[in-house]
Amino acid sequence: MRNRFDEQLSLLNRELTEMGARCEEVISLASHALCARDTALAKRVAPLDAEIDEKERTIEALCLRLILQQQPVARDLREISAALKMITDMERIGDQAEDIAEIVTFLDARRTEDEQLLTEMANAAGKMATESVDAYVKRNAALAEHVIQADDVVDDYFLRIKRRLIDSIAKDPSEGEHALDLLMIAKYYERIGDHATNIAEEVILCVTGVQK
Repeated sequence: MRNRFDEQLSLLNRELTEMGARCEEVISLASHALCARDTALAKRVAPLDAEIDEKERTIEALCLRLILQQQPVARDLREISAALKMITDMERIGDQAEDIAEIVTFLDARRTEDEQLLTEMANAAGKMATESVDAYVKRNAALAEHVIQADDVVDDYFLRIKRRLIDSIAKDPSEGEHALDLLMIAKYYERIGDHATNIAEEVILCVTGVQK
């Protein structure tokens, strides 16, 4: 019985790892599409997000089967419960990346000084998402803690970008639409950071039994 349960837990870990890899891929695609103003690249995000949605359903069904059939307790139950919460955040990361890619498809080609900050923010948020998944795969609570600390950096990028875009609109109202598009993209990256933080907190709970 335990061997069968361990096999199913291993399958759960593989599925979560694959879902995490898809999340990393959609963030990378959306960010590269933004930097290059590449609409063809941006349009590749939606199909990948659909795969993430399908993974969420698969993992959710597997977790529920494990709970109903095996009635896990203690660490095993923590691990399954953490997985159920993490897939919700991973699915939302995919949604945010798709939202960014959608804006890229109609974003005009002009560049502003604010976009350097936006690129740095994209890299920071993407790194958070990657490291949160790595922390789960490696059961590394220290790496998860590092992700949580990095959220302050992403939040600071958002505030700086918001202030600069508001100043830009004040100086030239005709820049308003473009500035708002960039602000929305920044907001989506900020949310990606928030979801990566949630994943990291679940990793810490899973590894240590302590709720952050």
